[in-house]
Amino acid sequence: MVSEHRSDLEDLHLYATPREQRFRRFASLEFEGQLYMTPYDFIQSVTSDEPKHAKKWRSLSKQELNQILMETPPVWKGSSKLFRNLNEKGVISYTEYLFLLCILTKPHAGFRIAFNMFDTDGNEMVDKKEFLVLQEIFRKKNEKREKRGDEEKRAMLRLQLYGYHTPTNSVLKTEGEDLVPRSYWDTLRRSTSQALFSDLAERADDFSSSLSDTTLLVHFFGKKGKAELNFEDFYRFMDNLQTEVLEIEFLSYSNGMNTISEEDFAHILLRYTNVENTSSYLENMRCSIPEEKGITFEEFRSFFQFLNNLEDFTIAMQMYNFASRSIGQDEFKRAVYVATGVKLSPHLVNTVFKIFDVDRDDQLSYKEFIGIMKDRLNRGFRETPKYGWKEYYSCVMTVTSEHLRDLWKQFRRRDMLR
Repeated sequence: MVSEHRSDLEDLHLYATPREQRFRRFASLEFEGQLYMTPYDFIQSVTSDEPKHAKKWRSLSKQELNQILMETPPVWKGSSKLFRNLNEKGVISYTEYLFLLCILTKPHAGFRIAFNMFDTDGNEMVDKKEFLVLQEIFRKKNEKREKRGDEEKRAMLRLQLYGYHTPTNSVLKTEGEDLVPRSYWDTLRRSTSQALFSDLAERADDFSSSLSDTTLLVHFFGKKGKAELNFEDFYRFMDNLQTEVLEIEFLSYSNGMNTISEEDFAHILLRYTNVENTSSYLENMRCSIPEEKGITFEEFRSFFQFLNNLEDFTIAMQMYNFASRSIGQDEFKRAVYVATGVKLSPHLVNTVFKIFDVDRDDQLSYKEFIGIMKDRLNRGFRETPKYGWKEYYSCVMTVTSEHLRDLWKQFRRRDMLR
């Protein structure tokens, strides 16, 4: 059965943020009023500008949903073809969509930080309740960014995206309050994580009981929800997802060959960016690289690993005063390796320079390059706040700032009693 697109549901698009709009545009399933993506929908949403076909939300019965979840493989059977193998047999919620988007832009070094953020009791394992607690925080953070308007329409939209009406008393603080400095979080996050999240953990059963299981929850925690996720499996899942999306993008241009052309590489790089006239970049590259050598998948993957470390690279460039001037290929290659640990091949570096070196002086304009690559990294969502590590830290620190202050007061009182 396919649910009809009534005008009031279509009107909800006007109240949605860009990410919410994209999720609604690519989602194809609905269960008890909540929208879901299939794994195929998710892959399409991060590799295509628009859905291949106009989407209508197909309503799932409880029996159909249970059958889909029964066929979900456990996490130890994961691979870099998981989403392609599942195809239409899976359900992904909106908060999981945000989580997966976050994974795609994270460096490997950040995987441990991500795991620790979920591992709120510090036992080196993540259980289902811990995963849902951080998802709830993610949802609350996103709620603060929502567009203002008809409260009834916003409530309907929340029901579509989260599966239940949100309470008026938000876990998050108002925007005017100060955040705890990052150093507090770095110092205390492991030793105080249980205390910081105790109230949310107690409430986890309240909001988790109203949520339906999803493919990701069953994949991570088993059909009964009792399994726990260790870091090795978590790391492998994140690495596999990054690899799978890159393989799909690469294969869409390679036509079964082991390489893609330099021009195809340029097309992929300039996609989702704010570059209005890509033809000048492409023409510049054609003139500079008359003979096609090709970009291998390993070169392709190494460049996107570098992009996931773009923030570290930006800081390094500013420290060495490269940010105020153009740089050459050797400087660029060395700076990438020093800042990120990623080795780029000479041919790949040369190709990047030929794409962006518009005035053909074999120098790269740092500011222009960084601006365009940030657009590409975030797949065209720079106009809205990002769900990156800064936001992840900020989100959790906002939620826990009052707890940290209380904890500090307790320490002070103990000292005074002594």
